[in-house]
Amino acid sequence: MDSERRKRLIQLQRMEITEAEVYTKLAKRQNNPKNKDILEKIAIQENAHYNILRKSTGIDVNPSKIRVSLHVMASVLFGLTFSLKLMEKIEKSAAKEYRDLGLDDIAKEEDEHEQKLLSLLEEDALNYLSSVILGLSDALVELTGALAGLTLAFQELKVVALAGLVTGIAASFSMAASEFLATKEENSGRSPIKAAIFTGVAYLFTVILLVTPYLFLDDNSGMILGLEPHFQALCATLIIGLLIIAKFNFYVSIAQDHSFKQRFTEMTAILIVVTSISFVIGVILRDWFAI
Repeated sequence: MDSERRKRLIQLQRMEITEAEVYTKLAKRQNNPKNKDILEKIAIQENAHYNILRKSTGIDVNPSKIRVSLHVMASVLFGLTFSLKLMEKIEKSAAKEYRDLGLDDIAKEEDEHEQKLLSLLEEDALNYLSSVILGLSDALVELTGALAGLTLAFQELKVVALAGLVTGIAASFSMAASEFLATKEENSGRSPIKAAIFTGVAYLFTVILLVTPYLFLDDNSGMILGLEPHFQALCATLIIGLLIIAKFNFYVSIAQDHSFKQRFTEMTAILIVVTSISFVIGVILRDWFAI
């Protein structure tokens, strides 16, 4: 065996033992028997691949502890399916590499068997993703727009924060109730109660993040970059909104194989347009009521 081929096989060998370790650790964390069984089967498959490669290279290799830790942490922070999808995206060139090396049987299993098993995974975060999207996107658009209008109308941080929280908390209950009724009529197999909880919590969590700058800044603070404190808070809210959009769409792009760029651009454009319109409305109403 030439040195270049052996080097490539060793790299694949390390990848397989690392993935086997990840699947084993994730399986131990599972309470869902079906998911646990799926992960254990994938771990066995990856170990089988490792043993095939070991016969060719004649050496043992250790898993990458850093990668194992990162994927386990990702499963804790973002959910099981996200972690597994991310791992598969990172290693998406493995099947091609196997074919280049003449290991077509392993390549076929990499292409088909793992994806088939992963598609069977059950996770509420994905089953109720539409409910999370509803709560998060509505909160971003509605509350950011409301905060922009309130900022221009009142120009007092605590007043805007109070109005924003009252509006946001009331809206989160309203959205949860609407999602409960809508899901009840769907006959989709989803639980209306769970759908309502996911929508309401996503909405409320977004509201708290967006209002935070108004709670921590002070009206008596000095100007920064020529901006008064209430405009500083609004800018900070817009930045938080963009970060929420980026983080959420990164999750969706990995978990559901959607285009990050397209979804991020669409949501950002909507956020900016609604905020700008609300900003103008706030100016008009402030002058109209002579506040």
